[in-house]
Amino acid sequence: MIGLEDRQALSRDIDAAHAAGARLAPACEVAGIDARTLQRWKTSQGLTQGDGRPQAVRPMPSHALSEAERAALLAVANEPRFASTPPARIVPMLADEGVYLGSESSLARVLKAAGQNTRRGRAKAPKASRPPTTHIATAPGQVWCWDMTYLPAKVMGRWFHLYLILDLYSRKIVGAEVHDSDDSDHAVHLVRRTALAEGIAAMDTKPVLHGDNGATLKATTVLAMLNWLGVKPSYSRPRVSDDNAFAQALFRTAKYRPEFPSQGFDTLDAARTWAAEFVHWYNVEHRHSGIGYVSPAQRHAGHDRAILAARHALYIEAQQRHPGRWSGATRDWSPIGAVTLNPERDEVVKMAAGDQHTQQEAA
Repeated sequence: MIGLEDRQALSRDIDAAHAAGARLAPACEVAGIDARTLQRWKTSQGLTQGDGRPQAVRPMPSHALSEAERAALLAVANEPRFASTPPARIVPMLADEGVYLGSESSLARVLKAAGQNTRRGRAKAPKASRPPTTHIATAPGQVWCWDMTYLPAKVMGRWFHLYLILDLYSRKIVGAEVHDSDDSDHAVHLVRRTALAEGIAAMDTKPVLHGDNGATLKATTVLAMLNWLGVKPSYSRPRVSDDNAFAQALFRTAKYRPEFPSQGFDTLDAARTWAAEFVHWYNVEHRHSGIGYVSPAQRHAGHDRAILAARHALYIEAQQRHPGRWSGATRDWSPIGAVTLNPERDEVVKMAAGDQHTQQEAA
């Protein structure tokens, strides 16, 4: 790196040689620089300002703390009375005693240089939020999502509670109940009944059950039931609402249905009747956009591939009858593959997709 004074001297010598008749490029070459370098110095204030590169060696500013001042700051910070006190409090406390050794930022830099910038006191340092847990479903019964939402009653301040368990792969609602209170016993009953209905006792690999951090879903009785069933619990990160996005999207679908009573339900039986009708509509009649516009029940039963293949054949036939009506390929009715909950590691998703492709070829 060439310092500012050396640059100015080189520039003067090259300009003098160039004025005396020497060509610019050979003069720069004799000086040990390129003609483009000299041009850059002149156009970017390189002859009036210091080296702007981050790794440039710069003189110590006149206002910097001396070694004695840094040692004094470090000694004060290490006094027993300041053992658990951060710099933001040490400096004002010293000021009350008529002592000023440096600013809070200066004290923090001194502590950092000395390797003492750890958190003071017994409080633990804040931790970075962990990434969400990735779950990949390549078939029904591998990953379940569950949650609870409030259903309004016509009596102000009263709510009914809808518990739902959703199969991630097929989007089928495999368990649903409505109660007049939020209680862990209701969650225990729902997961036990769902496990029995889905026949997980005969499965070699039990499903993962993902939910939020609500107290009901993390109660000891719920964890005990999951352990007894062999179901592995999984939870969203604290205060992160979109780690359980599939369940949240399902609740939005439910509450935006035309038959959902915006004024609230009269009774608990009315709420249960509506919930049963919604579950039947969603599982059997609803054509879900995320799974190729087949119903969750069709995908859960493994009928979606035949249905999508028949659609593809129909579109090809229609294109052959009237090719002028098609500007390109027909609509893609390829079967939907693996479904990922909270994908944050691309290599995991690719690995699961490769495993599924291998299984399809073997079948």
